[in-house]
Amino acid sequence: MGQWRGPGGILVEAIILDDRPLLRVSHQVNGRTYLRGYCTTVSELGQHGVDLAELVEDRPLDHL
Repeated sequence: MGQWRGPGGILVEAIILDDRPLLRVSHQVNGRTYLRGYCTTVSELGQHGVDLAELVEDRPLDHL
């Protein structure tokens, strides 16, 4: 799936969880990864402190 990085260690990943597509938001600090939450839509990313304008694609989608 896709993976995007933001400033300050923000990581957004497109995943499948329980047969549902979701965006997983995590935060990497000092080599550790902390889960911030899951989103069902892109518009929900702002609730987890993610600015879409600052995201950079880390890995392309592999299923297309």
